[in-house]
Amino acid sequence: MPAAHRPVHSWPTTRVGTDSDTLHGQKIADPYRWLEDETSPEVQAWMTAQDDFARGMLGKSPHRDELVARLKQVFYFDAISAPVHRHGRYFYTRKHVDKEKMIVYWKQGETGAEKVLFDPNQWSADGSKGLGAWVPSWDGRYVTYGVREHNSDESVTHVFDVTAGKDLPETIDGTKYGAPSWTPDSRGFYYTWVPPVGGKVTVADRPGFAEVRFHKLGTPVAGDAAIHPATGNPGTFLSGHVSRDGHWLVAEIQHGWNSTDVYLRDLRKHQTGWTPLVEGVDALFAIAVWRDRFYITTNDGAPKNRVFKVDPAHLDRASWKEIVKESDATLEHAGIVGERLVLTYLRNAANELEVHDLDGALVHKVDLPPLGSSGGIAGNPDEDTGYIGYTSFTEPQIIYKTSIRSGKTTEWARIQLPIDTAQLVAEQVFFPSKDGTRIPMFILSKKGARRDGANPTILTGYGGFNVSLTPGFASSRAVWLERGGVVAIPNLRGGGEYGEDWHRAGKLLVKQNVFDDFIAAAEYLIAERWTSRDHLAIQGGSNGGLLVGAAVTQRPDLFRAVLCGVPLLDMLRYHLFGSGKTWVPEYGSAEDAEQFKALYRYSPYRVAVDTGPKAYPAVLFDSADHDDRVDPMHARKLAAVLQAAQTGDAPILLRIERNAGHGGADLVKQQVERSADQLAFLETLLR
Repeated sequence: MPAAHRPVHSWPTTRVGTDSDTLHGQKIADPYRWLEDETSPEVQAWMTAQDDFARGMLGKSPHRDELVARLKQVFYFDAISAPVHRHGRYFYTRKHVDKEKMIVYWKQGETGAEKVLFDPNQWSADGSKGLGAWVPSWDGRYVTYGVREHNSDESVTHVFDVTAGKDLPETIDGTKYGAPSWTPDSRGFYYTWVPPVGGKVTVADRPGFAEVRFHKLGTPVAGDAAIHPATGNPGTFLSGHVSRDGHWLVAEIQHGWNSTDVYLRDLRKHQTGWTPLVEGVDALFAIAVWRDRFYITTNDGAPKNRVFKVDPAHLDRASWKEIVKESDATLEHAGIVGERLVLTYLRNAANELEVHDLDGALVHKVDLPPLGSSGGIAGNPDEDTGYIGYTSFTEPQIIYKTSIRSGKTTEWARIQLPIDTAQLVAEQVFFPSKDGTRIPMFILSKKGARRDGANPTILTGYGGFNVSLTPGFASSRAVWLERGGVVAIPNLRGGGEYGEDWHRAGKLLVKQNVFDDFIAAAEYLIAERWTSRDHLAIQGGSNGGLLVGAAVTQRPDLFRAVLCGVPLLDMLRYHLFGSGKTWVPEYGSAEDAEQFKALYRYSPYRVAVDTGPKAYPAVLFDSADHDDRVDPMHARKLAAVLQAAQTGDAPILLRIERNAGHGGADLVKQQVERSADQLAFLETLLR
């Protein structure tokens, strides 16, 4: 980077290093590699200085206090989750208006007295301990639950005896991936275990050491047997689950977000080996087991997915029976509830639900409001009652109770917020990307918003990992809208909105398509006079952080402000940190010559280093001090580059959330503070 430029801001000084690599014959400077070592006292001091500086500037916003007051009103509320029924006992969570964390409750029967099961509010004085996955046993006597420090992905699993009202003595470390799967007799469970870092086990290689193990209650955890060995491939996820009747154990090896290998074991035959069901096929497979039949959802030969029914006596592919054909909507999920096949579809990024019989014939469709999202129908495979969660851009979550057989559906619970949602509107538009591909986009605004080019606007997206951005209510977004802002959400290639073809059009060597789609969305909003460059901000987190990082380094002239959260930004080295190697099937690796070329062209850190001094828009990096998924080194390195390169007068800030993982902190007060900082940052710049 040229040394003649002197930054215009008084942010903390950052040392420029001399590290470099030679990859595929090309020498590559890495001036801020020293910021990768978070254990270094120098890096710790730099982080503290950066965070102090950022919070000092953010605290000066004239809008912040009123935003904090309003966000508290809409972030603290009462809510209840759909119950999980186990042998006469019901388990569910409640969010309370006066509590920082959700509490898990249980009761005997639908009308029984409500009792506290877990209250994470009581686990630590500073709120650093949080609740992970919790799973009741089939007889309702036991519940496994994960305890997470600092809201990180890492988890320690405990077993609670509901009848006795206390924990069993055994605890299981290394349960970062997946939820336990209970046996029908409730005497034990299968789980995915990963060893601690040390020796041959590095952070990046750790997923390749995962094993499926079995724990029998009342026995030492150290004696848990490895039921399926580690794959040895850090680019895979290994999981296992047992069928409701206990007949079948299923092991799945997921290769990134591209393909799945599925293996079976008939537990009635006391097998020690595994029978391959699917192996080496470049497609995704998900399996539901019921009454000795396998219901397999796959995109193999059907980019928008279809369902097969398989007799375990005839596992060869030619014997599979297709019972739900591919349609013009994308099939997101198929499960078994109430002796029926329940299907969740996505049409133009909004959900539709259907109930079919076990041979695939349509029984009925579920009547949901349009332009909304649902996670599908939740319930037990042998019980008629199901629950449906629904939300939209203008409607907080509603839970419906439904009869699988009759289709009768009634409202069961609703979140009430002090927001006049009737004043909020959402519409869907379509625009052409750089190569002419038609891209959908939701635009949210306050009723009567003028298209005069002056609306403060947030453009946000994701575009990767087959993830679909569907309508959903967000309190901070509602506050932005009621204050006259606009939010735009394009469904970029790389997501799953239109099936696997859409996903593959935005990954590996064609990842640039995602950034082109996003830039085209910004140009559309400006051309249609929803906003202008001076009133436009972009926002993204995780893979969406990469998205906005690429957009701001490729088109810094197009945006006024950027919110970049827990991002990937150094794409030549991402696979060496955190869970990075599991994403190689999505992004590629700099170790491959062709993939290196693509990564080098768009890697935000690489582009910024090579470009040198330039006028950048204002950028607020949001990082987390215990993010064990995407290493915070990414945010540190690009923040340092942009601060050094900035020739304009816009600030480049790095805010670091304490006691927080990849999803941020789980304390409501911290969520309020973070949202207030973000919105105050934008309001100061865009209004």
